[in-house]
Amino acid sequence: MRVGAFLLSAQFPGQSHGEALERTVLASVEAERAGLDAVWLAEHHFVPYGVCPNAATLAALLLGRTRRIGVGTAVSVLSTSHPVALGEQAALLHLTSGGRFTLGVGRGGPWIDLEVFGGGVDAFENGFPERLDLLLRWLRGSRVGADGPQFAFPEVAVVPQATEPLRRPGLGSWLGLDASSGPVRFPRQRQDVEGLGEELTATGRPAAGPPVVVACTSPGGVRLAAERGLPMLLGMHSGDEDKLRMLELYRTAWLAAGRGEEQLRRVNRQHVAAGVAQVDDRDSAARATLLNAMPGWFEYGLGAHRTVDGRERKMRDPRQYTELLCDLHAVGTPRQCADRLLATAERTGIRRFALLAEGSGDHEATLHNIARLGSEVLPQLS
Repeated sequence: MRVGAFLLSAQFPGQSHGEALERTVLASVEAERAGLDAVWLAEHHFVPYGVCPNAATLAALLLGRTRRIGVGTAVSVLSTSHPVALGEQAALLHLTSGGRFTLGVGRGGPWIDLEVFGGGVDAFENGFPERLDLLLRWLRGSRVGADGPQFAFPEVAVVPQATEPLRRPGLGSWLGLDASSGPVRFPRQRQDVEGLGEELTATGRPAAGPPVVVACTSPGGVRLAAERGLPMLLGMHSGDEDKLRMLELYRTAWLAAGRGEEQLRRVNRQHVAAGVAQVDDRDSAARATLLNAMPGWFEYGLGAHRTVDGRERKMRDPRQYTELLCDLHAVGTPRQCADRLLATAERTGIRRFALLAEGSGDHEATLHNIARLGSEVLPQLS
């Protein structure tokens, strides 16, 4: 099992933007120290729900601050990004980090962002498949042109090419022997030697370049991911039964696309489930921490969203949603957290998790939560 931290750069009431971003940076460094598999970064625009506007840019900083941990976007929003520009960023991070970067992409929402960045509502409602395909061709090719309704340009050279063989750092660098600060710490989790979540070639092997995962919240998104051989990123709101329904739909679309069962077995190991983690000595204390902080953040952060066309939007009751997350995910004692993750893995087969670790809203408490996740929960997951 591979457990990572999901960091939204959440601005809780009373905090500055800089404080939220500093917490993300320090939490990422702590996640590596704690032996977590990865950190996953979200991006949002114009709302305090998350104050990172470009997850790939923040990923670049964190890849420079760390040596071993994976860094992924969860997600980079394609509806407001040019696929070629994002592909160039992803290739750059893939090549310069020794393959530690994972590109998670999603459709986003019907927010005012679409008008600000020029994509319009059509980019959200109809444009995602074309944008995803252009991005994948850029990441897997050497020359790319486009002749679609959204993007049309003559063939150009792909520079840098994400498919080039990676230059692996020397043993001394991996061991931290060339560093001047901190003890050497090895990740506690076993690494998957069969690839980190990229789409598969026709022979069933991982394609070259950075791994790509797709956020899936609807049947259409699931089918799109399966048809392209890409693993899914499933949201925090999904319980085990919801995950099973998505996985069955994925399987149906996968087989309909002419892919085999062995390929499916491989890609099923790469799906990522987002969740929440709050570790405490007592279950009631862990839940109280989240119930004291997250409803205010949800109301303050998500309530700031504006739709692009004035359409009505419905918002979950913040406290009820927090209670649901506590019920669904790794919230409680170390043993309870481990049991919850193991139960999901056994029920669904999902082995990769991106767990929101900053639900307390507090700087020091977030770092302490990540440390306990690494030292007290991970050892129970073998």
